[in-house]
Amino acid sequence: MDSVGHEVRLIAAQFVRPFVKGNKTDAADAQGIWEAAQRTGMRFVAVKSAEQPAVLSLHRLRQQWVKMRSMLVNRLHGLTGECGMALPNGWAVMLKQAAAALSEPQNNAIPELLRPALLEQIQQVRALSEQIKALERQLGAWQRHAEDCQRTGAIPDVGLLTATAAIASMGDARTFRSGRQFAAFLGLVPRQSGPGGREKLLGISKRGNRYLRMLLIHGARQQNGAHDLGIARPPPNVSTGLPRRKCGRRSVVPFPMQE
Repeated sequence: MDSVGHEVRLIAAQFVRPFVKGNKTDAADAQGIWEAAQRTGMRFVAVKSAEQPAVLSLHRLRQQWVKMRSMLVNRLHGLTGECGMALPNGWAVMLKQAAAALSEPQNNAIPELLRPALLEQIQQVRALSEQIKALERQLGAWQRHAEDCQRTGAIPDVGLLTATAAIASMGDARTFRSGRQFAAFLGLVPRQSGPGGREKLLGISKRGNRYLRMLLIHGARQQNGAHDLGIARPPPNVSTGLPRRKCGRRSVVPFPMQE
């Protein structure tokens, strides 16, 4: 639509629904969208490029594979624990120790009937780990060609996953007027309840992209812990506090503040 001279604007469905009258029909939806678009205070969704949804799809695949690997590792812990063999925490160390223990013929802790199935499950965990590494290499290649990702990755404790997910989720960064508006887009600002003119701040709203919010909170927690230990001090234009649940305190995300 941009090629024929139209300006594309996207509106979230929950903002259009109050303007739809009667039953859900194409005509009623079109009228509701038109009325919602005329509102001066309407908030529009940023239009993404063709590559940004693809990057988010890679993140979803990686998240799914990490969950599958965790499930297989937990199952290995349970099955070997029932046979009396305790394995260490951490999937990488556990795989080495489990593979070495199952390869020893004199190890009588694991029955011979169960050994082939456990070895096959270890191979599945290794295959998933290789797939995750290959997918991360694809994300790294996209980051090296995206200037916005490189600038975002230069922020302390913002790595490959956070930088690529942030740029792919926000679309056009010019849609947000400030860093706080982007934090509200991710659900990192306090919920407000102000009946009778009394404004009360609650915990963070937890709206928006849950996956990106998790990455940002982990990055803030890592930077906050390093600062407490005296390892490194953040630059003056980066705010690195953790979201606080107490009333009257603001939530902070590890993103550059406006000059």
